[in-house]
Amino acid sequence: MSEPEHQETMLSRQTVFEGRVIHVTLDEVRLENGKTATREVVRHHGGACVAALTEEGALCFVRQFRYAYEKELLELPAGKLEKGEDPFLAAKRELEEEMGVTADEYAELGVFYPTCGYCNEVIHLYAAKGLHRTGQHLDPDEFVTTLTIPLAEAEQMALDGRINDGKTIAAIFRLLALRKAGRF
Repeated sequence: MSEPEHQETMLSRQTVFEGRVIHVTLDEVRLENGKTATREVVRHHGGACVAALTEEGALCFVRQFRYAYEKELLELPAGKLEKGEDPFLAAKRELEEEMGVTADEYAELGVFYPTCGYCNEVIHLYAAKGLHRTGQHLDPDEFVTTLTIPLAEAEQMALDGRINDGKTIAAIFRLLALRKAGRF
């Protein structure tokens, strides 16, 4: 990729909120035309997500209630990174915690920016296969139902709106592209 054509320069930063999961700042920036503007930014350590494929060609999913949306969502196993945590190790941890499985083989599926307009969160996407059952290790405040869905059906569910989680949709289609290229 060539040099960026557009840039903003931070002039000042004020912490508005510091929580357990997010940190919010109000930044003053200089725009490329020389004027200034403010940017409200949600800062987040990021996350990791795993598209784990069974021998039968089904993806591992969790169904869980998401308070911010006030409903259950169907998602691939995922979780937030601790500060400085290696995303790959976090992905492996989340797969075992939520699904109760480990994998023999992993492939990187790149990164996903879920809310680039106001948040710096980066979700690292992985594919996994060669699954082995271990046992779930859910956090005390985590309640999920696990299920597997054939990859072709998951693709259709992402297309028709039955799956709406952004990281899950991105991981499904990147996994499909990897498989189409014969690389996983």
